[in-house]
Formats: sequence, C-alpha cells, structure tokens
Amino acid sequence: MRVEVAGTHLWFDVEGAGLVPDGPAMREQPTLLLLHGGPGSYDHSYLKPHFAALTDVAQVIYLDLRDHGRSDRGDPAAWTFERCADDVRALCDALGIVRPVVLGHSMGGFVALLYGARHPDHPGGLVLQSTMVRFDLDRIAAGFRRFGGQEVGELARQDYAGEPISDGDSARVFAAFGPNVPGPEALARRLGNPAVGGHGMTHMRRLDVRADAALVACPTLVSVGELDAITPVGAAREIAEALPAGIGRLEVLPGAGHFPWLDRPDQYFAGLRSFIARAVPR
Repeated sequence: MRVEVAGTHLWFDVEGAGLVPDGPAMREQPTLLLLHGGPGSYDHSYLKPHFAALTDVAQVIYLDLRDHGRSDRGDPAAWTFERCADDVRALCDALGIVRPVVLGHSMGGFVALLYGARHPDHPGGLVLQSTMVRFDLDRIAAGFRRFGGQEVGELARQDYAGEPISDGDSARVFAAFGPNVPGPEALARRLGNPAVGGHGMTHMRRLDVRADAALVACPTLVSVGELDAITPVGAAREIAEALPAGIGRLEVLPGAGHFPWLDRPDQYFAGLRSFIARAVPR
C-alpha cells in the first residue's frame, strides 16, 4: 500500500488486526511501526516474516523510508534522517495512528530517535534496536576486530570510512555482524537505492544526536546483542545515558548480534511483548 506524505509516496504494509474481539467489546491493539536499516541498502523486507510473531499483541506496520524499497525516489541530495523522522509523524497522521511504538533497527534507530525528539508528544514508546547516537569509526573497527579478527576490523574501518573494498571483503565484514545474518534469499528480496546510499553514509559519518536524545519523552527500550560488532554494547549504553533520566531501559541480549531476532527469537520477542504492554497499556 502507498500513501502520499510530505511531497512523496511512502510504501507500507500491515500485519495483524487493529481491533480484536474482547468479550462484549472490540479492543484496540497497539501499533508497532518498524523502521529498517540502511541507508540505501535495505528496505522493510528483511524484517519479514519474523516480526509477524508480534501480531498477537500489536498491529505491525512495515514502512519503506523515503527513497528506499518500494517508496518513491527523489533527489538523493535532499534526503536526511530528519526528513525521514518527520515522515513517521506524517504517516501516522495520514493513517490515524495514535501513540505508536516505533522500533528502529540500525539506521532506523537514528530515525526513530529523531522522530521521538522532534515530536515528543506523539509516540507511545520507542525501541532503539542495534543502533547508536554517535558515529565512532574507532569503536566500529574495534567491534569488528573483536568478533571477526584483526583483518576484518581493518576492512570494516576502510568500508565505513568510505574507502572501497571488494565484494568478497564486504561479505567478510557482513558475516561478522553476529552469529546469524540475513541469508542470500532475504538479501535478494531488497530493493536498493545506491544513489541515496552514498549520500546517506555521508550523513551517518557525521552522526551525533546525543543532544536530540535528551528531548525524548516516552518510554524507550535500548536493545543490543552482546555480540554486535557494528553497534556494540558500549554504543547502546551511550544511548541510554543520553536519554532523560527514568525513561530509558538498556537490554543486552546474550549470544545475539546485530540481528537478534535471528539469534535469540524467543527471548527477543518476549522482551518486546513486555515493553509494548508497559508502554501502551490496555
């Protein structure tokens, strides 16, 4: 499905009911809005079918961010994390979504945090999954050295600094993201946009949204796998420390990497169910 938002058309999909029978009444389910990683290299598709596991407690909405996936393409030079964050609010207004729980994975976490900071009265909760508030090339290289070895750490440094590496070396870096990563079929389902990818990586290398994190006002779960190389536990702890006192909770998932639902699905989704119930109680 597509909806016109802020001068573009965004593609979204829905799983699960918004209203469910509950005795003599119909009960409204919370909305869980998912924001994918990137930039340019991912869309919503790698989150399927896994997050359908949450349709027993929420209506799940998958969004392709502007210039990604099946959403419209625009001028790559005009693309920013902030525009995507404002799109989240505009999408919710267009669809009549109130107090969503917005989960941002990896780059989607930047967007989710900025949405929460720029529209603090709107979300019911945020889940900042496998993400960061500050780009730190040394920290990234150290994470890949720890989990992939010295050579992979150096390749990751080159890659995230914007220096070209071969496809084979890129695959070695990707394999170190965690015990499990999306496989060839899941990756083949993506619709990429290299034009926005390079521009988005320039923005990512300048990322520092610690001041924005201090403006978030809703319950926030900061979730990270203990084996995550690119957004390690230290990066997640930095997010939790940047949030206002009392609203953030840090959850470290043992034995999990950058895609924790592939590594520890039962524990991961149980934690999300618990958070959704607390953030948007019946």
